[in-house]
Amino acid sequence: MTRSFNLMNLKPGWLLLLSISAGVWSVPIDRNGDNQEVKEDVQEENADTGLYYDRYLREVIEVLETDPHFREKLQTANTEDIKNGRLSKELDLVGHNVRTRLDELKRQEVSRLRMLLKAKLDSTNTQSLQMDHASLLKQFEHLDPHNQNTFEAKDLELLISTATKDLENYDAERHEEFKRYEMLKEHERREYLKGLDQEKREKEEKRMQELKEKHRQHPKVNAPGSVAQLREVWEETDGLDPQEFNPKTFFKLPFSSFHTDEFDTNPVVQELEALFTKELEKVYDPKNEEDDMMEMEEERLRMREHIMKNVDTNKDRLVSLEEFLKSTEKKEFNSPKEWETLDAKPVYTEEELQRFEAELRDKEEELKRRAETLRQEQELLKERGKALEAQKREYQQAVLEMSQRQKEQQAADGQPPAGPNGELQFQPEAHKPEDKADHQAEGQNNLPAEPPQNLPLHT
Repeated sequence: MTRSFNLMNLKPGWLLLLSISAGVWSVPIDRNGDNQEVKEDVQEENADTGLYYDRYLREVIEVLETDPHFREKLQTANTEDIKNGRLSKELDLVGHNVRTRLDELKRQEVSRLRMLLKAKLDSTNTQSLQMDHASLLKQFEHLDPHNQNTFEAKDLELLISTATKDLENYDAERHEEFKRYEMLKEHERREYLKGLDQEKREKEEKRMQELKEKHRQHPKVNAPGSVAQLREVWEETDGLDPQEFNPKTFFKLPFSSFHTDEFDTNPVVQELEALFTKELEKVYDPKNEEDDMMEMEEERLRMREHIMKNVDTNKDRLVSLEEFLKSTEKKEFNSPKEWETLDAKPVYTEEELQRFEAELRDKEEELKRRAETLRQEQELLKERGKALEAQKREYQQAVLEMSQRQKEQQAADGQPPAGPNGELQFQPEAHKPEDKADHQAEGQNNLPAEPPQNLPLHT
């Protein structure tokens, strides 16, 4: 199957960048080779770091992987070489076609960020323009802003350091988002109960408590990475004898297509998160009203952090065979405590909830003030609209009166009346009274003269 980005070909150095944030997704376990293509599709679809420059990061990695020299250096580089920028200096030795392609990728990324910055600024009001501008400028931290046309060693160094920093902070941000989610849920619950009468409130509180108790009634959850959890997978998933469990053999089992024997490391973030799913299914079911899937994802993140804290001793976000075997020698591996799920201990205190509710009230008041300002502006616009309409009517009346006076004046002056556009309207010429009188007089002049009164009459 052809893929544009094959995770199986990535070396530990790149896995350092891409596996840090693997908590945002999990890989289904499938030990059968029949579903290899399906697994690859799932990996390609979900393998996203969650960074806003994820696509740029992956495309740069893909291009660099095509250069034999850089690829060789990457295989021999350790985590410190990648973090401190020594590997970036090898960029000067890559082929011309690789540099050309990297230049193009950078120009595309700069163009994308410019469009994003412009769109954000266009949609921001003038009062918060400076704050938003400073915030948006941080989105250029993964590339050198002083050189916007070519991809240099500085760009690779910034890309690696920024991605490492952002991904390390990603889990903390997710924890904080989840805490706010839980506090909002509790706030809405309390507000809902306040709106009920005494009888309905008591009935609803009882129902909610019963759902809580039902959620707590679940099978024992094994601690992540404990022998109990691994034996369960060994027996139920692999079909092996639990009495013959061997950590070294278990480590070498092909958990998923991410596993590679080329290196003596295993990107355990992806591997064990798939194993976490088995434990999480004991507690969470999307069909149950009492089970919150947001809480399940927080539980998954806590399990992953537990593994990395107790197994990944050099903090490179990878687990070597040596690290894994050392973890199996600890007391916690063979006799672990039962894993405490989120329902055992609240993720926030009552004081934190009160501060959160105060923050909500402040935001609500701010929204009310803005709504009132908008209402007043709307009323003002209505009044201005009415005034403009009145002025329009006055203007139309003045035009009519002026037109009427003009017609009267033209009639008085003997001029033909004007049309609607000011043109003269000629009418058939009417006979003037004096003309008629002259005509009558002229006719009388043509009649025989009246005989003199003093002439004698004929007999």
